[in-house]
Amino acid sequence: MIDRPLHLLHTRPSPAHLAAWATRHGLLQAQGDLGYALHALLHTVFGDDAPRPFSYIDAEYGLLAYTRLSSSDIASRVADADPDAVAALGLLAPASHRCWRIRPFPTVWPAGHVLGFEVRVRPVVREGKSGKERDVFLKQVEATRTSIDREAAYGDWLRMQIGVPGSGSREPWQGGAEIIDVRMTRFRLLEVMRQTQRTVSTATRRRCRVSGPEAVLAGRIRVVDPPAFARLIARGVGRHRSFGFGMLLLRPAA
Repeated sequence: MIDRPLHLLHTRPSPAHLAAWATRHGLLQAQGDLGYALHALLHTVFGDDAPRPFSYIDAEYGLLAYTRLSSSDIASRVADADPDAVAALGLLAPASHRCWRIRPFPTVWPAGHVLGFEVRVRPVVREGKSGKERDVFLKQVEATRTSIDREAAYGDWLRMQIGVPGSGSREPWQGGAEIIDVRMTRFRLLEVMRQTQRTVSTATRRRCRVSGPEAVLAGRIRVVDPPAFARLIARGVGRHRSFGFGMLLLRPAA
């Protein structure tokens, strides 16, 4: 699947069906974050090929996701899937038209090309053996004991996630681009639902709620290494990429 062309999927989940499905499965959250419910729905319909990363904009605009599935692949999965899950994701296909759209997404970008971007992120790092997540801003404040700007801290974190071009050893998706400028357009503390990890003493996983930062970062990015940049887009940025975070939304630079 990884060598197949990348596509951008757009669908409009049904608020009523989504709320009913999430309530029935105990996935409705007090703060209204739909990330876990949408993650579960996508896996219910598509299994291991669930589109990700994804970004849920709002009830009117809907959901965007990157996927290696083709239009015929999606239609086949929809036909065989749980009708309630299909309805909740807005994937029903009336005789007159589809409720979802898919189009090829560029994976070849010229070096030096400048794009505008926006990305919803969970700017955290995992600490110690416990693997507990920590807000990178609070970690920097604690480490330096000085006044630090949250926007600058998150911008530095994003640069590290994308990777510094020419820095030598790196993940195959790092170093593909450099950030020209970045600003924080939204921030809040958000409680999300996740599952605990299996351990030697605990064979089962349980759901828990974790509070942490949610930020939307926007700015301009320059392509440096086209293949690495293509891998970055398909992978996404940071943690929780299967739950509505980390999808790089690209547009022509202003």
